[in-house]
Amino acid sequence: MSQTVADHLLQRLRGWGIEYIFGYPGDGINGIVSELGQAQGPHFVQSRHEEMSAFEAVGYAKFSGNLGVCMATSGPGGIHLLNGLYDAKLDHVPVVAIVGQIHRTGMGGSIQQEVDLHTLYKDVAGAYVQTASVPEQFPNLIDRAIRTALSERCPTAIIIPADLQEADYSPPQHEFKHVPSSKPGLRQALTVPPEDEVQRAADLINDAEKTAILIGQGARGAVDEVVELAEATRGGVAKALLGKDVLDDEHPFVTGSIGLLGTRPTWEMLRDCDTFLIVGSNVPYAQHYPPFGKRAVQIDIDPHMIGMRYPTEVNLVGDAAETLRRLLTKVRSRKGDTGPERWREGIEKSVREWWDSMDQQAHVPADPINPMLVFNELSPRLPDNVMVTSDSGSAANWYARHLRFTSGMRGTLSGTLATMGCGVPYAIGAKFAHPDRPAIAMVGDGAMQMNGMAELITIRRYAEEWSDPRLIVCVLHNNDLNQVTWELRAMGGSPKTPYSQDLPSVSYAGFATSIGLEGETVAEPDAVAPAWDRALSAERPVVLDVHCDPDIPPIPPYVETDQLTDMSKALASGDPDRFGLMVKGLRTKLKEFTTPRR
Repeated sequence: MSQTVADHLLQRLRGWGIEYIFGYPGDGINGIVSELGQAQGPHFVQSRHEEMSAFEAVGYAKFSGNLGVCMATSGPGGIHLLNGLYDAKLDHVPVVAIVGQIHRTGMGGSIQQEVDLHTLYKDVAGAYVQTASVPEQFPNLIDRAIRTALSERCPTAIIIPADLQEADYSPPQHEFKHVPSSKPGLRQALTVPPEDEVQRAADLINDAEKTAILIGQGARGAVDEVVELAEATRGGVAKALLGKDVLDDEHPFVTGSIGLLGTRPTWEMLRDCDTFLIVGSNVPYAQHYPPFGKRAVQIDIDPHMIGMRYPTEVNLVGDAAETLRRLLTKVRSRKGDTGPERWREGIEKSVREWWDSMDQQAHVPADPINPMLVFNELSPRLPDNVMVTSDSGSAANWYARHLRFTSGMRGTLSGTLATMGCGVPYAIGAKFAHPDRPAIAMVGDGAMQMNGMAELITIRRYAEEWSDPRLIVCVLHNNDLNQVTWELRAMGGSPKTPYSQDLPSVSYAGFATSIGLEGETVAEPDAVAPAWDRALSAERPVVLDVHCDPDIPPIPPYVETDQLTDMSKALASGDPDRFGLMVKGLRTKLKEFTTPRR
């Protein structure tokens, strides 16, 4: 019995262990969609929009550690995938996009939905993008797309014309111009740096008195080694946002996030250190690294990204865990040494004071609810195996600073593209990755109106497939595009512009209830904690519609003079919220400096 190209494609994906394809149908992929209905897998997950399909694939890949696959039709469908695929590219996430194309006989004829997809995808999927033209190109095309995505941690794309999907499959023959393929499978090589370079790094670290370590998602498999290094050097550990869930926040030497959304202990540690070690991180904000002149070492698996954020003396290209294990055999313990011990004591004191300050700031009076309180009350209630997503915007500030992750918890956001609209689809992808674990999406009302409300329908559709039904979408309802409003004030010296920043007020809880989910409106500070308790014990997905004060400032760990100048200009220019801003901003900042020191 003959096999179509589409059937062979799905069979090959099964061979690679692909369980889900996140997508949206269209006539450019009819051949594949029709075979999906008859095959034993992968299972098709229908989003409300192709961009959400790509985000769901990214979320699935981030939380599962496996390949994400998304699919869209030709023309507009393929275009819609792009934002999610760029998110995968910039956060180094393996995703394969399968995209339909018009019939081969129509290509070049300017017919309906003809888009030069190969050119369109050349940037986002530049590591591997190919357009199929004959059946014999399979399975090599799909194999190479998958191997490239996994080995280079990036998005790749296969473009398949509609008529080719329905053609009979014919495998490559043993002849010139045919490319066969091996069985599915890929075992990553273990990369380690040269021994003499490891020794150079150890010599540098052994001379340190004040060590600062920055980790990112690349240190995920090296937690024990990072802790051992921190204990040996008596240093502290800061975390990139994509590495927030890598290391337990209960360690007293973990200073928290770096950057504009970071913590004061991290800023102080990086400012005052004499030695800087970067492990598996590529945070792009050079101004938040230590001042130039510190001695520095970087460890990263990707030679393309090493030595490009800070003038490092030693660059170790290799697997983080194995490289650190080799390094640790050469690093001497500084326990008991006066200088390093005093440095560690200062870090731990600063961390304790910071968490006290965060608690105090979360309880600053607001109208009606301080958004920091929402995160502050959630943090101690987080289930041990929770998966948390944050959308971009002001939610990311509070996610970065107020949530304390412990071992076993996972969390992510759009770290580098910082795109709006990823929080809810990420959580959906997370639930397909681990249907037995609870998921929480922290989302601003701007992102919720952009696409989150539509994806609640997707949640409603698939909720019964998840053994743990808990998926909580918490909406910070302040009727303001809040992060951009604050950026206008602090970086542009511009007052709030209501015509661009104000959002229509919507009952997100009411919408959730109308489609069969559970919804709850939270409008009083005393109602926040009980609402979290109810949502975390619910037997179906829940939307918490929390009415927040837009005038609570996301104050960075260090405020530069030009930011103060711009903020003053914004207030003087007649910002409509200027009086509330001054009062609440002053209260918030005072809490940081009046919190009792331990």
